[in-house]
Amino acid sequence: MNLYPINTGNFKLDGGAMFGVVPKTIWQRTNPADENNLCTWAMRCLLVEDGNRLVLIDTGIGDKQDAKFFSHYYLHGDNSLEKSLRAAGFDYADITDVFLTHLHFDHCGGSVKYGKDGSSLETVFPNANYWSNQDHWQWATVPNPREKASFLRENILPIQESGQLNFVPVGQEEFFPGFDLTYVDGHTDKMMLPRIQYKGRTVCFVADLLPSVGHLPLAYVMGYDTRPLLTLQEKEIFLNRAAEEQWVLFFEHDAQHECCTVKMTEKGVRVDQTFRFADL
Repeated sequence: MNLYPINTGNFKLDGGAMFGVVPKTIWQRTNPADENNLCTWAMRCLLVEDGNRLVLIDTGIGDKQDAKFFSHYYLHGDNSLEKSLRAAGFDYADITDVFLTHLHFDHCGGSVKYGKDGSSLETVFPNANYWSNQDHWQWATVPNPREKASFLRENILPIQESGQLNFVPVGQEEFFPGFDLTYVDGHTDKMMLPRIQYKGRTVCFVADLLPSVGHLPLAYVMGYDTRPLLTLQEKEIFLNRAAEEQWVLFFEHDAQHECCTVKMTEKGVRVDQTFRFADL
């Protein structure tokens, strides 16, 4: 098995929204904000090569939204989904599976694009099975008012219309051998976190359970989470196991750190080492 970090670019989000009730005087130590209180975040995906299977975990924000939409998020950096895939030696047509942790726009927007006519929508990966789960799909396609702005129909419905949509049965813990799943409900309903066996280690794609190293303390929960107290409980269970079993945490949104390990301290689970994935 081979794993490849796929960097799709950076964007900016309000620091207060990203850290919830934690004061700026504290969170800015790890995630400094600009003059508009915005912090830079990565949109880092992960490509899993296992035999003839090539699985892309999440797809970034994409490029099909209008200028007004992107003006809110300040996309920047030299990376893109296509560029990073090609740097790894692959193309869109090579992807056999697109595994979507959840359907917020910054995680699935790169799944769909405009066709050659400039108006119709089509999937980016023509030969891939797209994977979600039925509970989260229902949650995303009939969205609650709190999350409605994050679930964009143009990112989601064309996947179903293409015939490429598949569902992981809710509760199924193995996607395929060496690729297991954890389900969490605090951020959004039935978000799926992959755990991949690689080089004798467990690599966990933490998605929005842990946006950055700065979110390791339990109380550091995003204002975007629909059930913040549940997130706190899920983080505690997850991080205790990660410390005990020395998991490698792979960050989707931390612009400074690709990976870390964690350890138990008197203050709870805290960062042990940070490193580039290539150094694993």
